[in-house]
Amino acid sequence: MKEKKGTSSSRRNFIKGSLATLATFSIVPRHVLGKGFIAPSDQLTKAIVGVGSMGRGHIPYAGTKVVALCDVDKTHLEKAVGMVEKGVKTFSDYRELIQLPEVDIVHVATPPHWHGIIAADAARAGKDVWCEKPMTRTIGEGKRLVEAVQQHGRIFRLNTWFRFEDNFYGMKTTVKPIKKLVQSGMLGWPLKVTVSKHTGFDWKFYWVGKTVNEPQPVPAELDYEMWLGPAPYKPYSAHRVHQTFRGYWDYDGGGLGDMGQHYIDPIQYFLGKDDTSPVSVEVDAPQQHTEAVGTWRRITYTYADGCQIVLDGEAKDENVAYIEGPKGKLYPNFRSDIPDLEKKLAAFPDPEPQVTDFVEAVKSRQKFALNEENGHRSCTLVNMGLIALRLGRSLKFDPVKQEFIDDEGANRLIDQPMRGPWTM
Repeated sequence: MKEKKGTSSSRRNFIKGSLATLATFSIVPRHVLGKGFIAPSDQLTKAIVGVGSMGRGHIPYAGTKVVALCDVDKTHLEKAVGMVEKGVKTFSDYRELIQLPEVDIVHVATPPHWHGIIAADAARAGKDVWCEKPMTRTIGEGKRLVEAVQQHGRIFRLNTWFRFEDNFYGMKTTVKPIKKLVQSGMLGWPLKVTVSKHTGFDWKFYWVGKTVNEPQPVPAELDYEMWLGPAPYKPYSAHRVHQTFRGYWDYDGGGLGDMGQHYIDPIQYFLGKDDTSPVSVEVDAPQQHTEAVGTWRRITYTYADGCQIVLDGEAKDENVAYIEGPKGKLYPNFRSDIPDLEKKLAAFPDPEPQVTDFVEAVKSRQKFALNEENGHRSCTLVNMGLIALRLGRSLKFDPVKQEFIDDEGANRLIDQPMRGPWTM
């Protein structure tokens, strides 16, 4: 690794001497190298904030060791402690956890209304961040998280991986050959991408909220005040918390909030839109309740060059193509109306390589494939759609200013009020 600017000659000599002395060891302790230096052989340490079922899934990721856990629910915390080595520190307040000097990476696996605040605070505390999707609950939080990560020189990863590995739902292939096909120009331009259950993407419309929730006693194991955090105060009801929180605008955005970034992020990537956003979003949906997320029929995003992403909730067309262009179509299972597609595609260059190992990205300080910048852009699609749904109208968007055009009501939802004392 390159040496930090301002490091003295004596410090350099000390490090060289220390490394020579420790040459027989397979792992060089980080404290020998000094703050900010990580040996290539060193195992990174991590802390997880939010250890419900999703957060506990972050425990076994290779190349890292859990040293701290945090949750506002004592039952969740106890379950997670039983899955790790003895001696792991536990917290109910993430602000204490992010101050631990022994923590390299903070995993944020809370409900989305906490993602932006915790991830930004962790970055300001000098931690690298691995964050669950959706990246942030609002567009404004995403912009400020990007600033925090970059101002403090941190490495950020968003936890959806389909742009670089795993079979991409109904396409039965990784995204790489799809990206290669789009780049080849064989489908023509502009392109329309349709995301529906018939192209392999289920919108999970069971994530809907209740319009009436009777107040219930807060369970003894839950710090409900801290669970709410920046969200508006509402009397406790079990349906608003834990597994079913996605059905409420205060914390998430239903099936679109849950699955949107999984589905849409790879599309941004293979369309080459990582540095921009659509110029409009159109919605066809029933009127949404002010608190409870409902379903929708269709959401259509259009870019300045005419490319479109269609989120099809009704899924009436069973034979719809996943990608449609003026020269050809691509269907699920990587089928196409272009004869000998794979043979023709072999003549074209592969997409540019990506940095897809987060542990190595942290050690080498290279930007991860799905980072704060492109993650914010794909999350913006999710949040554009949610704002249009809540307002019940189509919207025009300025992708440079990242604000809606001539719509004060929509712009008020870019930055939504946070309950004190929480700010970002």
